[in-house]
Amino acid sequence: MKQEMQMQGGSLTIREMCLSSGVSRASYYRNWRRCEPGEEQVALRDAIQRLAIKDRHCGYRRITRWLKRDGWEVNHKRVLRLMRADNLLSIRRRRFVVTTDSDHSWRVYPNLARRMEVSGINQLWVADITYVRLQQEFIYLAVILDVHSRRVVGWSISRQLDRSVAQQALEMALKQRQPAPGLIHHSDRGVQYACGEYVEQLQAVGIIISMSRPGNPWDNAWAESFMKTLKTEEVDGRRYRNFGHAESSIGTFIEEVYNQQRLHSALDYLSPMEFEAGMKSETLEFTTKPAMVELVATGDPGL
Repeated sequence: MKQEMQMQGGSLTIREMCLSSGVSRASYYRNWRRCEPGEEQVALRDAIQRLAIKDRHCGYRRITRWLKRDGWEVNHKRVLRLMRADNLLSIRRRRFVVTTDSDHSWRVYPNLARRMEVSGINQLWVADITYVRLQQEFIYLAVILDVHSRRVVGWSISRQLDRSVAQQALEMALKQRQPAPGLIHHSDRGVQYACGEYVEQLQAVGIIISMSRPGNPWDNAWAESFMKTLKTEEVDGRRYRNFGHAESSIGTFIEEVYNQQRLHSALDYLSPMEFEAGMKSETLEFTTKPAMVELVATGDPGL
């Protein structure tokens, strides 16, 4: 597997550097682990995650073999420990690091978004969490989008994958939009969205809860599409200096680039804010009544 890491300020891969200098990759990684243990640990986790994503049936012993063939000096016990810590031991469906812990005792809600036809803003919000790799750690980004305008209405970045990162994004969205009761909030079944505090915060303002079917990322395609855009246009290829640099850069991309400048074919090639501005010019009402409230009342068994 070709190493993704490159020399700072250059374009040679680790494989190419080792070949040109006559040093084995095993020696390089051994010295790197001794000198920069934090950076080496993150790079190893990233390599394991890429292999696990490439083959969702690949176990820790086979991944250890692949790592050794690529020059990593690592044993199967360390690989097993890292894969267990990153939730990589089960079959994976998502194309990125698992950020959803659906093995919990909280209530799971039916999928109301699957058959919903959105006709205005503040009818359907979608929420999701992804990871961003820094030099020596992983951080986590939670976002909430308005499906009708594709605008990011709330976001938060944290070093911890806990409930607070999702709640902070929700608080930003509620403060910015102040939606009328009846809005549908759709997410996966992760503990961050199913926990009591988050559910109570939604119900307190009359928001209806919807969750994806298990193991089905297509149920939240709007949020998945945004995450792909974020990774492609902002995160990939960047070397954030630290947490503060990442938070500032990603925040600038969301607020100033994505929301204000990025054109969407689904919005007739307008940015989310331009699209909403056009809507406001047509009506004085900022909030609209959701179209699926009656679906919740009937309890459609097909959901």
